[in-house]
Amino acid sequence: MAKGFLLAPSILSADFLHLEDALQAAEKGGADWIHIDVMDGHFVPNITMGPVVVKAVRRATALPLDVHLMVESPRRFLDDFAEAGADSLTVHVEATNELERLVEAIQDLGLRAGVAISPGTSADRVLPVLDRIDVVLVMTVRPGFSGQSFMAEPLLEVRRLHELILKEQAQALIQVDGGIDAQTAPVAAQAGAEVFVAASAIFGHPEGIPVGIRAIRDSLEAQGAPLVDASDS
Repeated sequence: MAKGFLLAPSILSADFLHLEDALQAAEKGGADWIHIDVMDGHFVPNITMGPVVVKAVRRATALPLDVHLMVESPRRFLDDFAEAGADSLTVHVEATNELERLVEAIQDLGLRAGVAISPGTSADRVLPVLDRIDVVLVMTVRPGFSGQSFMAEPLLEVRRLHELILKEQAQALIQVDGGIDAQTAPVAAQAGAEVFVAASAIFGHPEGIPVGIRAIRDSLEAQGAPLVDASDS
């Protein structure tokens, strides 16, 4: 995967009554991926979307679908989300005792494999699979609900991951999710983040979805690093 900045709007804050319109606006506005947060009411307290929603989103956009599994026993869901049209599946280190086998199972399905850590979890937990995964996601809020305030403490783990990736010559992209907007995205970028998940800052922007995307994109471009062409991702 090419290195640089990628924007992944999260439909967690989208208007589901007009989801297709929102997805098309995000695509036309310059989104690189579409992020889909799956919550089971057990690993996190909220319940959100399942494979049926992913399948519908797949029909509405050509963008890569980045599915974030905030669920217990994630292995049982991999096949369903792959069949629904996911391009990548991200699992939490806190939700499994078989991380290496999970990563292998995701890749056997032909999908990009991601691993996520929640606030308070050390980046070193990812080290056993760092040389094999495509994305490592650092949550900058407590997983479970949209609209929370950005937490700066997890950026220590972003910096640690950046160091580990350089040391191990790994190819994983560092993704951040939670409270990301035009103000916090550059802060995360300075720590080493490359993929930015934003929900309410995009789908809830008062001037519309494309303006929300442009605001974050402009703030990242000001960091002086090139944005990735979506065709390379």
